[in-house]
Amino acid sequence: MTNSTVNLEGPVCPIPLRHDEKIVMGHGSGGRMSHELIGRLFQTPFANPALAAGDDAGVVAVATDRLAVSTDSHVVWPLVFPGGDIGRLAVCGTVNDLAMMGATPRYLTAGFILEEGLDVALLAEVVLSMQAAAAEAGVQIVAGDTKVVQRGKADGLYINTAGVGELPPGRAIGGARAQAGDVVILSGPIGDHGIAVLGARGELGFEADVVSDVAPLNGLVAALLAAGGEAVHVLRDPTRGGVATTLNEIARQSGVAVVLDERAIPVRPPVVAACEMLGFDPLYVANEGKLLAFVAAEAAPAVLAAMRATRYGEEAVVVGRVQAAPAGRVLLRTAIGSTRVVDMLAGEMLPRIC
Repeated sequence: MTNSTVNLEGPVCPIPLRHDEKIVMGHGSGGRMSHELIGRLFQTPFANPALAAGDDAGVVAVATDRLAVSTDSHVVWPLVFPGGDIGRLAVCGTVNDLAMMGATPRYLTAGFILEEGLDVALLAEVVLSMQAAAAEAGVQIVAGDTKVVQRGKADGLYINTAGVGELPPGRAIGGARAQAGDVVILSGPIGDHGIAVLGARGELGFEADVVSDVAPLNGLVAALLAAGGEAVHVLRDPTRGGVATTLNEIARQSGVAVVLDERAIPVRPPVVAACEMLGFDPLYVANEGKLLAFVAAEAAPAVLAAMRATRYGEEAVVVGRVQAAPAGRVLLRTAIGSTRVVDMLAGEMLPRIC
């Protein structure tokens, strides 16, 4: 065998440059840059045994044979807004969907669609926000995925989350279970999230002193269920389409009428002012940290007291009642004593807020 030397003359493939400040297409290659990004930004904040195993799926244990499963995609703009960001929104949105079934949220997955040019520092901020929200809710993010798309294709960042929660035996909560005589309880003032996001865009010529209500509600749900038990018939978080659309969904599912008292519905003054300026009805503005509970009348005082003793239910109030007819309708008794029909939102007042 003869010795040979490598000819270094002519074109030589350079060592790839590191890209630590902006997302580039190479971060989605599945190669070294992808692994470095995942290791640096995601694995440490979300650390848990299922994720650390590094397999194609996280293996988890559950204590029941009944599971609630939910998934949601989050496309809010701007990515950071007063009171929250897309990361906190992603965690809380899925946690709340599970909690509204009476489930105890346990595990989440997270898929990230990253746009070329996204600031890595902003992505790190969002990930840490997700970590904090998951810790507050008592859930683990056990699996995830990242993809990178070309500049201009994703508004910076999209996040998809899926969640698994444990349902105890015998628990039955759902939109088809509202009954005539039920009391409707709202956990606090409405419209904060939608107006906070709209104000953060800075495109409408006003500044609203409003902070998003985005929050995990599973602790609140646990408290009200402990107080109300089987008397709690329906739980729902009024996100897109607001309280009005959510109540219409429940009325149609259950074949009952929901009658609201306009004077009882809490709305913060800055939200009222912004809605009046823009011609919006707060009943249709999105929320991300409020819930509606349909509770048998005899249990309502105990449930209301339990809600008010929690962080996210301090301002809970009774806003209406359920009656048999007209089936599938939501009615509003106005402040001047008249009654009007509150229909489902036909379109989209505030795009890209959830």
